[in-house]
Amino acid sequence: MKALVLALAAILLLDVGARAHESRPAYLELRQTEESAYDVFWKTPAGGIADTIELTLAFPQDCRDTSARVSGRDGAARFERRSIGCETPLAGRSVTVEGLQSTQMNVLVRLQASDGIAQSLVLSPAERTAVFTETASSLSVVQAYFVLGAEHIWFGIDHLLFVLTLLLLADGWRRLLALITAFTVAHSITLSLASLGLATVPGAPVEALIALSIVLAAAEGIKPAEERTSLMARAPWVVAFAFGLLHGFGFAGALAEIGLPQSDVLLSLLFFNIGVEAGQIAFVACVVCATTILSRLAGQGFAQIVGRAVTYVAGSIAAFWFFERTAAVLV
Repeated sequence: MKALVLALAAILLLDVGARAHESRPAYLELRQTEESAYDVFWKTPAGGIADTIELTLAFPQDCRDTSARVSGRDGAARFERRSIGCETPLAGRSVTVEGLQSTQMNVLVRLQASDGIAQSLVLSPAERTAVFTETASSLSVVQAYFVLGAEHIWFGIDHLLFVLTLLLLADGWRRLLALITAFTVAHSITLSLASLGLATVPGAPVEALIALSIVLAAAEGIKPAEERTSLMARAPWVVAFAFGLLHGFGFAGALAEIGLPQSDVLLSLLFFNIGVEAGQIAFVACVVCATTILSRLAGQGFAQIVGRAVTYVAGSIAAFWFFERTAAVLV
Protein backbone atom coordinates (compact mmCIF):
# COMPACT_ATOMS: atom_id res chain seq x y z
CA MET A 1 0.00 0.00 0.00
CA LYS A 2 2.95 2.31 0.30
CA ALA A 3 4.51 2.96 -3.06
CA LEU A 4 4.16 5.18 -6.13
CA VAL A 5 2.00 7.49 -4.04
CA LEU A 6 4.91 9.92 -4.10
CA ALA A 7 4.46 10.46 -7.83
CA LEU A 8 0.70 10.66 -7.51
CA ALA A 9 0.96 13.07 -4.60
CA ALA A 10 3.34 15.29 -6.55
CA ILE A 11 0.71 15.64 -9.26
CA LEU A 12 -1.95 16.45 -6.68
CA LEU A 13 0.19 19.03 -4.91
CA LEU A 14 1.54 21.09 -7.79
CA ASP A 15 -0.72 23.96 -6.73
CA VAL A 16 -0.42 23.60 -2.96
CA GLY A 17 0.26 27.29 -2.52
CA ALA A 18 -3.21 27.96 -3.81
CA ARG A 19 -6.55 27.07 -2.32
CA ALA A 20 -7.64 23.42 -2.12
CA HIS A 21 -10.86 24.22 -3.96
CA GLU A 22 -9.55 26.49 -6.71
CA SER A 23 -11.92 24.90 -9.24
CA ARG A 24 -15.22 25.78 -7.58
CA PRO A 25 -18.08 25.59 -10.08
CA ALA A 26 -20.23 28.38 -11.44
CA TYR A 27 -23.99 28.18 -11.86
CA LEU A 28 -26.33 29.50 -14.55
CA GLU A 29 -30.10 29.21 -14.19
CA LEU A 30 -32.50 30.19 -16.97
CA ARG A 31 -36.13 30.18 -15.87
CA GLN A 32 -38.76 30.58 -18.58
CA THR A 33 -41.42 33.15 -17.66
CA GLU A 34 -43.14 33.50 -21.05
CA GLU A 35 -42.79 31.75 -24.40
CA SER A 36 -39.52 33.52 -25.28
CA ALA A 37 -38.71 35.35 -22.02
CA TYR A 38 -36.40 34.18 -19.23
CA ASP A 39 -35.15 35.21 -15.81
CA VAL A 40 -31.38 34.76 -15.65
CA PHE A 41 -29.45 33.95 -12.47
CA TRP A 42 -25.67 33.81 -12.92
CA LYS A 43 -23.40 32.87 -9.98
CA THR A 44 -19.60 32.61 -10.07
CA PRO A 45 -16.99 31.94 -7.35
CA ALA A 46 -15.43 34.91 -5.57
CA GLY A 47 -12.29 35.35 -3.52
CA GLY A 48 -8.67 34.46 -4.23
CA ILE A 49 -7.85 33.38 -7.78
CA ALA A 50 -11.56 33.43 -8.69
CA ASP A 51 -11.57 37.25 -8.53
CA THR A 52 -9.19 37.38 -11.50
CA ILE A 53 -11.45 35.22 -13.70
CA GLU A 54 -13.79 36.98 -16.13
CA LEU A 55 -16.64 34.90 -17.49
CA THR A 56 -19.34 36.29 -19.77
CA LEU A 57 -22.54 34.77 -21.14
CA ALA A 58 -23.10 34.68 -24.91
CA PHE A 59 -26.79 34.21 -25.71
CA PRO A 60 -28.19 33.83 -29.24
CA GLN A 61 -28.02 37.10 -31.20
CA ASP A 62 -31.78 37.63 -31.08
CA CYS A 63 -31.81 37.74 -27.24
CA ARG A 64 -31.85 41.13 -25.48
CA ASP A 65 -31.92 42.31 -21.89
CA THR A 66 -35.41 43.33 -20.80
CA SER A 67 -34.48 44.47 -17.28
CA ALA A 68 -31.61 46.12 -15.48
CA ARG A 69 -28.84 43.89 -14.20
CA VAL A 70 -28.74 43.46 -10.44
CA SER A 71 -25.44 42.16 -9.07
CA GLY A 72 -24.01 41.47 -5.64
CA ARG A 73 -21.97 39.13 -3.51
CA ASP A 74 -23.18 36.31 -1.30
CA GLY A 75 -20.44 34.76 0.82
CA ALA A 76 -17.86 33.20 -1.49
CA ALA A 77 -19.82 33.86 -4.66
CA ARG A 78 -20.77 36.74 -6.94
CA PHE A 79 -24.20 36.78 -8.54
CA GLU A 80 -26.11 38.65 -11.21
CA ARG A 81 -29.84 38.70 -11.96
CA ARG A 82 -31.58 40.01 -15.08
CA SER A 83 -34.29 39.16 -17.56
CA ILE A 84 -33.91 38.54 -21.28
CA GLY A 85 -36.27 38.25 -24.22
CA CYS A 86 -35.58 36.25 -27.39
CA GLU A 87 -37.39 35.99 -30.71
CA THR A 88 -37.71 32.21 -30.25
CA PRO A 89 -37.46 29.99 -27.14
CA LEU A 90 -34.05 28.71 -26.02
CA ALA A 91 -35.14 25.06 -26.25
CA GLY A 92 -33.18 23.57 -29.14
CA ARG A 93 -30.65 26.41 -29.07
CA SER A 94 -27.40 27.13 -27.19
CA VAL A 95 -25.65 29.45 -24.72
CA THR A 96 -21.87 29.85 -24.45
CA VAL A 97 -19.73 30.84 -21.44
CA GLU A 98 -16.87 32.93 -22.80
CA GLY A 99 -13.58 32.80 -20.92
CA LEU A 100 -14.20 29.35 -19.47
CA GLN A 101 -11.38 27.90 -21.57
CA SER A 102 -8.84 29.83 -19.48
CA THR A 103 -9.98 28.29 -16.18
CA GLN A 104 -10.20 24.94 -14.39
CA MET A 105 -13.84 25.65 -13.65
CA ASN A 106 -17.05 23.83 -14.46
CA VAL A 107 -20.42 25.51 -14.96
CA LEU A 108 -23.73 23.88 -14.14
CA VAL A 109 -26.37 25.19 -16.55
CA ARG A 110 -30.05 24.68 -15.78
CA LEU A 111 -32.89 25.57 -18.14
CA GLN A 112 -36.34 25.37 -16.57
CA ALA A 113 -39.34 25.60 -18.86
CA SER A 114 -42.57 27.31 -17.85
CA ASP A 115 -44.21 23.90 -17.39
CA GLY A 116 -41.69 23.04 -14.67
CA ILE A 117 -39.68 20.54 -16.72
CA ALA A 118 -35.95 21.25 -16.51
CA GLN A 119 -32.74 20.11 -18.11
CA SER A 120 -29.25 20.40 -16.62
CA LEU A 121 -25.87 20.42 -18.34
CA VAL A 122 -22.28 20.68 -17.14
CA LEU A 123 -19.85 22.85 -19.08
CA SER A 124 -16.06 22.61 -18.83
CA PRO A 125 -13.05 24.44 -20.25
CA ALA A 126 -13.12 21.96 -23.14
CA GLU A 127 -16.86 22.34 -23.73
CA ARG A 128 -18.06 25.91 -23.24
CA THR A 129 -21.41 25.73 -25.02
CA ALA A 130 -24.65 24.40 -23.56
CA VAL A 131 -26.83 22.94 -26.29
CA PHE A 132 -30.40 22.57 -25.08
CA THR A 133 -32.71 19.89 -26.36
CA GLU A 134 -36.32 20.36 -27.41
CA THR A 135 -37.46 18.04 -24.62
CA ALA A 136 -35.95 17.40 -21.18
CA SER A 137 -35.94 14.55 -18.68
CA SER A 138 -34.55 13.65 -15.28
CA LEU A 139 -31.64 11.98 -17.08
CA SER A 140 -30.00 15.36 -17.62
CA VAL A 141 -30.10 16.01 -13.86
CA VAL A 142 -28.60 12.58 -13.16
CA GLN A 143 -25.76 13.12 -15.63
CA ALA A 144 -25.00 16.68 -14.52
CA TYR A 145 -24.85 16.03 -10.78
CA PHE A 146 -22.96 12.75 -11.18
CA VAL A 147 -20.25 14.55 -13.16
CA LEU A 148 -20.13 17.39 -10.63
CA GLY A 149 -19.73 14.93 -7.74
CA ALA A 150 -16.97 12.95 -9.44
CA GLU A 151 -15.07 16.06 -10.48
CA HIS A 152 -15.45 17.64 -7.05
CA ILE A 153 -13.61 14.77 -5.36
CA TRP A 154 -10.90 14.74 -8.05
CA PHE A 155 -10.29 18.48 -7.81
CA GLY A 156 -10.77 18.62 -4.05
CA ILE A 157 -7.12 18.16 -3.18
CA ASP A 158 -7.66 18.19 0.57
CA HIS A 159 -10.21 15.36 0.36
CA LEU A 160 -7.86 13.32 -1.80
CA LEU A 161 -4.98 13.94 0.59
CA PHE A 162 -7.04 12.54 3.45
CA VAL A 163 -7.94 9.46 1.42
CA LEU A 164 -4.26 9.14 0.57
CA THR A 165 -3.26 9.18 4.25
CA LEU A 166 -5.90 6.51 4.92
CA LEU A 167 -4.32 4.35 2.22
CA LEU A 168 -0.92 4.79 3.85
CA LEU A 169 -2.35 3.71 7.21
CA ALA A 170 -4.12 0.67 5.77
CA ASP A 171 -2.31 -2.61 6.37
CA GLY A 172 -4.04 -5.16 4.19
CA TRP A 173 -7.27 -5.31 2.24
CA ARG A 174 -9.58 -5.76 5.22
CA ARG A 175 -8.36 -2.64 6.98
CA LEU A 176 -8.41 -0.67 3.73
CA LEU A 177 -12.01 -1.73 3.10
CA ALA A 178 -13.04 -0.83 6.67
CA LEU A 179 -11.42 2.60 6.48
CA ILE A 180 -12.88 3.56 3.10
CA THR A 181 -16.33 2.20 4.01
CA ALA A 182 -16.42 4.13 7.31
CA PHE A 183 -15.28 7.32 5.61
CA THR A 184 -17.84 6.90 2.80
CA VAL A 185 -20.80 6.19 5.09
CA ALA A 186 -19.94 9.12 7.34
CA HIS A 187 -19.56 11.78 4.67
CA SER A 188 -22.70 10.50 2.91
CA ILE A 189 -24.67 11.10 6.13
CA THR A 190 -23.54 14.68 6.69
CA LEU A 191 -23.68 15.55 2.99
CA SER A 192 -27.33 14.52 2.93
CA LEU A 193 -28.27 16.19 6.21
CA ALA A 194 -26.62 19.49 5.33
CA SER A 195 -27.89 19.57 1.75
CA LEU A 196 -31.47 18.96 2.90
CA GLY A 197 -31.18 21.72 5.51
CA LEU A 198 -31.39 19.31 8.48
CA ALA A 199 -27.94 20.25 9.82
CA THR A 200 -26.02 23.50 9.51
CA VAL A 201 -22.34 24.02 10.25
CA PRO A 202 -20.30 27.15 9.32
CA GLY A 203 -18.14 26.43 6.30
CA ALA A 204 -14.89 28.13 7.32
CA PRO A 205 -14.35 26.17 10.58
CA VAL A 206 -15.20 22.94 8.76
CA GLU A 207 -12.54 23.61 6.13
CA ALA A 208 -9.98 24.26 8.88
CA LEU A 209 -10.89 21.01 10.65
CA ILE A 210 -10.66 19.07 7.38
CA ALA A 211 -7.07 20.25 7.06
CA LEU A 212 -6.47 19.25 10.69
CA SER A 213 -7.81 15.76 9.98
CA ILE A 214 -5.08 15.32 7.35
CA VAL A 215 -2.43 16.53 9.82
CA LEU A 216 -3.55 14.04 12.49
CA ALA A 217 -3.72 11.15 10.04
CA ALA A 218 -0.27 12.02 8.68
CA ALA A 219 1.16 12.28 12.22
CA GLU A 220 -0.01 8.74 12.85
CA GLY A 221 1.26 7.55 9.48
CA ILE A 222 4.86 8.63 10.01
CA LYS A 223 5.18 6.39 13.06
CA PRO A 224 6.53 2.86 12.62
CA ALA A 225 3.69 0.34 12.68
CA GLU A 226 4.84 -1.17 15.99
CA GLU A 227 4.73 2.24 17.72
CA ARG A 228 1.15 3.07 16.79
CA THR A 229 -0.92 2.82 19.97
CA SER A 230 -3.49 5.58 19.49
CA LEU A 231 -7.18 5.11 18.72
CA MET A 232 -6.36 5.56 15.04
CA ALA A 233 -4.10 2.50 15.25
CA ARG A 234 -6.45 0.38 17.40
CA ALA A 235 -9.71 1.26 15.65
CA PRO A 236 -8.88 3.31 12.54
CA TRP A 237 -12.38 2.94 11.12
CA VAL A 238 -13.78 4.90 14.10
CA VAL A 239 -11.48 7.84 13.36
CA ALA A 240 -12.16 7.57 9.63
CA PHE A 241 -15.88 7.73 10.37
CA ALA A 242 -15.50 10.78 12.63
CA PHE A 243 -13.38 12.64 10.10
CA GLY A 244 -15.75 11.54 7.33
CA LEU A 245 -18.53 13.48 9.05
CA LEU A 246 -16.42 16.62 8.68
CA HIS A 247 -15.62 15.97 5.04
CA GLY A 248 -19.31 15.45 4.33
CA PHE A 249 -20.01 18.99 5.49
CA GLY A 250 -17.24 20.11 3.16
CA PHE A 251 -18.91 18.34 0.22
CA ALA A 252 -22.22 19.92 1.21
CA GLY A 253 -20.60 23.37 1.15
CA ALA A 254 -19.50 22.82 -2.43
CA LEU A 255 -22.95 21.56 -3.40
CA ALA A 256 -24.55 24.58 -1.72
CA GLU A 257 -22.57 26.87 -4.04
CA ILE A 258 -24.33 25.19 -6.96
CA GLY A 259 -27.73 24.55 -5.45
CA LEU A 260 -30.18 21.69 -5.83
CA PRO A 261 -33.04 21.88 -8.34
CA GLN A 262 -36.28 22.07 -6.36
CA SER A 263 -38.03 19.69 -8.74
CA ASP A 264 -35.34 16.99 -8.35
CA VAL A 265 -33.79 17.57 -4.93
CA LEU A 266 -33.39 13.94 -3.87
CA LEU A 267 -32.36 12.74 -7.33
CA SER A 268 -29.66 15.39 -7.74
CA LEU A 269 -28.38 14.86 -4.18
CA LEU A 270 -28.26 11.09 -4.69
CA PHE A 271 -26.28 11.28 -7.90
CA PHE A 272 -23.94 13.99 -6.64
CA ASN A 273 -23.08 11.63 -3.78
CA ILE A 274 -22.75 8.67 -6.17
CA GLY A 275 -20.43 10.79 -8.30
CA VAL A 276 -18.30 11.59 -5.24
CA GLU A 277 -18.10 7.88 -4.41
CA ALA A 278 -17.24 6.95 -8.00
CA GLY A 279 -14.46 9.51 -8.07
CA GLN A 280 -13.15 8.29 -4.73
CA ILE A 281 -13.20 4.64 -5.81
CA ALA A 282 -11.41 5.52 -9.04
CA PHE A 283 -8.71 7.37 -7.08
CA VAL A 284 -8.25 4.47 -4.64
CA ALA A 285 -8.11 1.98 -7.52
CA CYS A 286 -5.46 4.03 -9.35
CA VAL A 287 -3.30 4.33 -6.23
CA VAL A 288 -3.60 0.66 -5.27
CA CYS A 289 -2.87 -0.62 -8.78
CA ALA A 290 0.06 1.71 -9.31
CA THR A 291 1.56 1.06 -5.88
CA THR A 292 1.26 -2.70 -6.31
CA ILE A 293 3.14 -2.55 -9.60
CA LEU A 294 5.91 -0.35 -8.21
CA SER A 295 6.23 -2.42 -5.04
CA ARG A 296 6.94 -5.49 -7.11
CA LEU A 297 9.45 -3.63 -9.23
CA ALA A 298 11.30 -1.69 -6.50
CA GLY A 299 10.68 -3.75 -3.36
CA GLN A 300 9.01 -3.11 0.00
CA GLY A 301 11.97 -1.18 1.40
CA PHE A 302 11.61 1.51 -1.22
CA ALA A 303 7.85 1.45 -0.72
CA GLN A 304 8.25 2.29 2.97
CA ILE A 305 10.60 5.19 2.21
CA VAL A 306 8.17 6.58 -0.34
CA GLY A 307 5.25 6.15 2.07
CA ARG A 308 6.97 8.12 4.83
CA ALA A 309 8.05 10.85 2.41
CA VAL A 310 4.51 11.27 1.10
CA THR A 311 3.13 11.33 4.63
CA TYR A 312 5.50 14.12 5.63
CA VAL A 313 4.61 16.13 2.52
CA ALA A 314 0.85 15.66 3.02
CA GLY A 315 1.05 16.57 6.70
CA SER A 316 3.15 19.68 6.05
CA ILE A 317 0.82 20.98 3.38
CA ALA A 318 -2.25 20.27 5.50
CA ALA A 319 -0.66 22.08 8.43
CA PHE A 320 -0.20 25.14 6.23
CA TRP A 321 -3.86 24.92 5.16
CA PHE A 322 -4.95 24.58 8.79
CA PHE A 323 -3.18 27.75 9.89
CA GLU A 324 -4.31 29.62 6.77
CA ARG A 325 -7.95 28.63 7.24
CA THR A 326 -7.89 29.21 10.98
CA ALA A 327 -6.57 32.73 10.39
CA ALA A 328 -9.41 33.30 7.92
CA VAL A 329 -11.92 32.25 10.58
CA LEU A 330 -10.45 34.57 13.19
CA VAL A 331 -10.16 37.73 11.09
